[in-house]
Amino acid sequence: MTTLKTKLQADLNVAIKARDELRSSTLRMTIAAVQKEEVAGKEKRELSDDEVQKVITREAKKRREAAEAFAQGGRAESAEREKAEGEVLAEYLPKQLSDDELTAIVAMAVGEAKAAGAEGPRAMGQVMKLANAKVAGQAEGGRVAAAVKQALAG
Repeated sequence: MTTLKTKLQADLNVAIKARDELRSSTLRMTIAAVQKEEVAGKEKRELSDDEVQKVITREAKKRREAAEAFAQGGRAESAEREKAEGEVLAEYLPKQLSDDELTAIVAMAVGEAKAAGAEGPRAMGQVMKLANAKVAGQAEGGRVAAAVKQALAG
């Protein structure tokens, strides 16, 4: 078993014993998503910590999007629940980059792309590839794309 998956399982046990309904239900859903990912495909396999991290990131994104949808639909109570679940999942994700750190990483990626001969808006794909490799889960794809567009336009 991976260490992150083991940590999720141990935290679930603690949450159940503490009768923390929010944390236990969130961790149950996350562990189920990890197990579903393990059996996806032709044969069962153990996920690495990086793969488990990606599953948790995907689950956290679902919570953010659901919270926004509930808020727009006038269901504040459901939106708050989704936000709270997202905060529980955020504890298992790496610290997110600040806007300044992200801008610096994107600037380096733009510099590398220009050195390779790519310039202007057409370099977006190449810069995104370089920036995503350096960011590695510390910033959401939408934030990275916005920063890259801004850097290429300016």
